[in-house]
Amino acid sequence: MSITHASIRAQRGLTLLELIVVMVILGLLVSLIGPDLWSRLHQSRVKTAAMQITLLGSALGNYRLDVGRYPTTAAGLAALMQRPPAIHGWSGPYLARGVPLDPWGHPYHYRSPGKHGAYDLWSAGSGHGPRITSWSTQGLAAPAPNRPHAS
Repeated sequence: MSITHASIRAQRGLTLLELIVVMVILGLLVSLIGPDLWSRLHQSRVKTAAMQITLLGSALGNYRLDVGRYPTTAAGLAALMQRPPAIHGWSGPYLARGVPLDPWGHPYHYRSPGKHGAYDLWSAGSGHGPRITSWSTQGLAAPAPNRPHAS
């Protein structure tokens, strides 16, 4: 049985030079593709937050139709899931799966009455960029109506 040069090469594995070349190629690919992927990930989180704010706004609108006003700041978004004390007309829960966290894993901020509308609802985002808000005209979320409801 003769041992060929190819079989000896197959047993040795890759040389250090070959490993360095592979690492350089992988590094180049990551440097070219990585920033675009991170940008797309951030944009998808922003869009998700805007859509969740719109969903929460719809639930707040349904709450207002039933109760006659938006939940207080103290009651918060939890009022969409559990009836606050001394509230008449509540027919929730108004969300099927509970109040979601924002895409960065933090709770949404809620204030009523708001400074920008009947209520303010926002996510702080990643903390390094702009907030995603219910009153923003740049986001996907519809602004909160700024008209008081007579109860």
